[in-house]
Amino acid sequence: MVETTPLTPVFGARIRGLDIGRGLDAASMAELRDALDRFSVLVFPEQRLDDAAQIAFSEGFGPLERTRPGAPGAGSPVVVLSNIGPDGTIAPPTDKQVLNNKANRLWHHDSSFKPVPARASLLSAREIPSAGGDTEFASMRAAFASLDPAEQAALRGRVAIHDFGWSRTRVDAALVTEAERGQHPPVRQALVLEENPHGPALYLGAHARSIEGMDEAESRALIDRLMALATQPAFTYAHKWQPHDLVVWDNRAVLHRATPFATTTERRHMVRTCVAGTAPTLAAAA
Repeated sequence: MVETTPLTPVFGARIRGLDIGRGLDAASMAELRDALDRFSVLVFPEQRLDDAAQIAFSEGFGPLERTRPGAPGAGSPVVVLSNIGPDGTIAPPTDKQVLNNKANRLWHHDSSFKPVPARASLLSAREIPSAGGDTEFASMRAAFASLDPAEQAALRGRVAIHDFGWSRTRVDAALVTEAERGQHPPVRQALVLEENPHGPALYLGAHARSIEGMDEAESRALIDRLMALATQPAFTYAHKWQPHDLVVWDNRAVLHRATPFATTTERRHMVRTCVAGTAPTLAAAA
């Protein structure tokens, strides 16, 4: 029997009673897609998945993205988020994989720097540290709903510029190459997404550099204010990982970030798959 338990009064649910590794029927996947629309974040405890099983389950939510060039798992449907090097030892702090993990500590939407950003992400815990390394989520639907109707109307139709090179450089200059800048030029994204049947959501995060029609100072002031609103405790959920947890989230409805851990002495190995979006956010907003 499937048991669904809300995680907060605002969003998120824990789901028990399914063995994802054995595969699910079409009716069960339809229920989970509806649950993802409703709750934005779904937690599935005790799911012992290998990459193939995670990919098969992820495909039940839609076609998958291929991991971007330069990231571990490039060209495949999986991205490895780990501080463990190819030789099985903990990678040094200067390793690009470790620096990418540092960038993941900023609030962000996965793939918002792509012309068609990700619809959803699935992250499984293969190896976790003894402390830290949690993943926090923030409801962008709740944030938008809390705004005054006049401001909601003013934000609808606005366009934000999401810039991969700019955001990575803010973390560390060595984190992005000129080739990667060329592969991911700045893109235009709707500031408010209207596609979810349970309500509109703000769409910002670490890659959001500026807002069209506003100067740099005005852009940063608005983005920073909306980000502070969205990430207040009332609108957030912190997931403390247990081995073999699988968490699925709606990238169009929540921000997320990783919390720090002792990267030089503790091991953390996570595997993520991303469900591709079906259209640019501006087309969806229109």
